[in-house]
Amino acid sequence: MKLLNNSLTVLPLLALAFTAVSSVQYGRNDFPPDFVFGSGTSAYQVEGAANEDGRTPSIWDVFAHAGHSGVAAADVACDQYHKYKEDVKLMADIGLEAYKFSISWSRLLPSGRGPVNPKGLQYYNNLIDELITHGIQPHVTLHHFDLPQALEDEYGGWLSQESVRDFTAYANTCFKEFGDRVSHWTTINEVNVFALGGYDAGITPPARCSPPFGLNCSNGNSSIEPYIAVHNILLAHASATNLYKKQYKLLLLSVFFFSLPVSHMHCIVFSSASISSSFITQDKQHGSVGISVYAYGVVPLTNSVEDKQATARVNDFYIGWILHPLVFGDYPETMKTNVGSRLPAFTKEESEQIKGAFDFVGVINYMTIYVKDNSSSLKPNLQDFITDMAAELTLFRNTSFENEHANTPWSLQQILLYIKESYKNPPVYILENGQVTPHNSSLEDTTRIKYLSSYIEAVLHSLRKGSNVKGYFQWSLMDVFELFGGYEKSYGLYYVDFKDPNLKRTPKLSAHWYSSFLTGTLHQPSHASS
Repeated sequence: MKLLNNSLTVLPLLALAFTAVSSVQYGRNDFPPDFVFGSGTSAYQVEGAANEDGRTPSIWDVFAHAGHSGVAAADVACDQYHKYKEDVKLMADIGLEAYKFSISWSRLLPSGRGPVNPKGLQYYNNLIDELITHGIQPHVTLHHFDLPQALEDEYGGWLSQESVRDFTAYANTCFKEFGDRVSHWTTINEVNVFALGGYDAGITPPARCSPPFGLNCSNGNSSIEPYIAVHNILLAHASATNLYKKQYKLLLLSVFFFSLPVSHMHCIVFSSASISSSFITQDKQHGSVGISVYAYGVVPLTNSVEDKQATARVNDFYIGWILHPLVFGDYPETMKTNVGSRLPAFTKEESEQIKGAFDFVGVINYMTIYVKDNSSSLKPNLQDFITDMAAELTLFRNTSFENEHANTPWSLQQILLYIKESYKNPPVYILENGQVTPHNSSLEDTTRIKYLSSYIEAVLHSLRKGSNVKGYFQWSLMDVFELFGGYEKSYGLYYVDFKDPNLKRTPKLSAHWYSSFLTGTLHQPSHASS
């Protein structure tokens, strides 16, 4: 493997990078000034220090140690817990404008609730302060496949509505402790994949499933548990979001107060303490709270009416499952019809609480799928999400989850415009997008450069077609412990030598390309469609 050890090595590789993206006809300046470019990781995948300073296991720890990710676990991972200053320096060297990371719930609140762990609090304060010192926006996710195992053991985690209470309290702790410096919060990462992997197929934490749908199932019910988990997650998200709006977000109290006629002023009585407390709290925070969904680009396998209808159902089931309640207050009609009584129902009060309880939508996209109608799966028999959806899914261009993703940037544009047209054009952040390669492949990752450059251009096309997209986060900043494949798969801009005791980070060609893009040296006159 060729390592970038000196400038003599870097220069020819940069030339190769420019050649690889010679068709790029846009630059950073083609995007609005307030559009943000970043990169991301998540707590369990990058922090390490799994058993240090009071942290307790999450459901991902238990999942990995049970061998579900192969022979490895992320007890050390990239050791960002100890190397955060070094890693923030790498971000600054690239020119990152933002960093998306997650907080380990069980590091901050080891019991899942109750007292805050001082060491965990100190770590996240240090990381956030270091980012801000280097001019990098912190974008924080509260739950990334890592519910505290203590809560899973106590009441079944997301299968119990007790999770709503505990997640809200955890979110409140984060808003209170970090909200003076964090303005972008994602409550739950890719809700749909978390529920399907964890409660239907059993291939992600907490590995619950039932035959014939899952793999090596020992506990669970694939027919109902994914729907229960998402239902409780939506309630928890709405509860946390509404709490933020009521207790932390900047309100126009001053406008209300000072717009009153003088004759009415005497009717309002505030103690000096309450005025001070109210205004200090409200001036502190003016952030936004969202939730993220995994979205495939979808293509009917044929031009038949049936396959086109199946494609619409796939969007309803994957995207609408999460966004329809948030925008309209209830699940899509197709889901209510096909799933029937197995789909939990919102009460009128819950519907009112959920509707509008978001400031942005996070989109995660890597791949495109063909969709074929499979309406016969709706015949009375044992059901799960896939049979309820009544569609057969195959990856585009005969690719597989084991290989590099097909480069289909139009699929991301399709997703962004679908959300624009179907869900009232909310603000959107692309929270994950990137290309996978084997971990030990060359540092000259030209396929990653081509993938990133074409998808970023698709975002620009979407902007010019009216999508309210606000930011793009490449996955991932460095090679991390991947949910599928552990240390064998790589998305990183930086290569991490996991065999090196110091876990040396080395920039790949894509790191130089992304840096050149962000600093404007790749700019050419844009020919993106308007």
